[in-house]
Amino acid sequence: MRTPPAPNVNPASGDTARGLGFALGAYVLWGFLPLYLKAVSHVPAAEIVAHRIIWAVPIAGALLIFLGRTRDIRTALRSPRTLAMGCVTAALITINWGIYVWAIAADRALDAALGYYINPLFSVALGALLLGEKLDKLQLAAVALALCAVVVLATTLGAVPWAAIGLTVTWGFYALAKKQLPIGPNQGFLLEVLILLLPASAYVGYLTATGQGHFMAGNSNDTWLLLGCGLVTAVPLILYANGAKGLRLTTIGVLQYIAPTMIFLVAVFVFKEPFGQARMIAFPMIWGALVLYTISMVRQMRGRRA
Repeated sequence: MRTPPAPNVNPASGDTARGLGFALGAYVLWGFLPLYLKAVSHVPAAEIVAHRIIWAVPIAGALLIFLGRTRDIRTALRSPRTLAMGCVTAALITINWGIYVWAIAADRALDAALGYYINPLFSVALGALLLGEKLDKLQLAAVALALCAVVVLATTLGAVPWAAIGLTVTWGFYALAKKQLPIGPNQGFLLEVLILLLPASAYVGYLTATGQGHFMAGNSNDTWLLLGCGLVTAVPLILYANGAKGLRLTTIGVLQYIAPTMIFLVAVFVFKEPFGQARMIAFPMIWGALVLYTISMVRQMRGRRA
């Protein structure tokens, strides 16, 4: 899950109904993803991730054939630099998927929601530290408030929310590395899953040979659910990549809170995960930080247009 780095869009352009529809579809599907992953929570996380990779390849490939952009992927496969960057993004997204799948199975969906709430604030901090981007006072306050929320959770619960931090860090660096790929988001996604296809297939083959796999192992429900992992992986990413082209960056920035909010609601009201005192303090702090971040982002966009 969660939102990929925004493709190159013109921040001054207006929002389109088509772009909004695609983006909303992507975020809503990501919000419901925990329900799907919970249905396969008895399957090890590594096996689920392997099937997400394997079955996403034909979907992403079919899209590029339909769009007539297969030349881009052939060019990327012949470029050592592009391949190297593709390996970096592929590794980061694999770790991110693994943590997310594990978090849902281990009844840590609230930690997953927390991680994706913090993500935009971490990306802002990363830009300041690594790219020399300057933070205004509201952004500094937002990052500080988010950090305090993590400290509250760690001290009150007596444990660091590693799943949330892992999701935040892997996605933040994935977004940063993704910007270095000189190809579009659809082509980049196919490149990543192609790079991962061989090790994923080898792992699934090993599980099958040793009788540890769940695919076509007698339970037809498991087989269909694992096949569907390709759809639930590729479709939201494709919807997002195409929807973001017709939206302003400010709109994308606000919409990205839909998925973690839905994950939060699913965790509390469907999975019945405990929402104790520590989270009652930390989550409002995160929400307050996101309000500050959003205000700052809107002000910056208005300033650029002016």
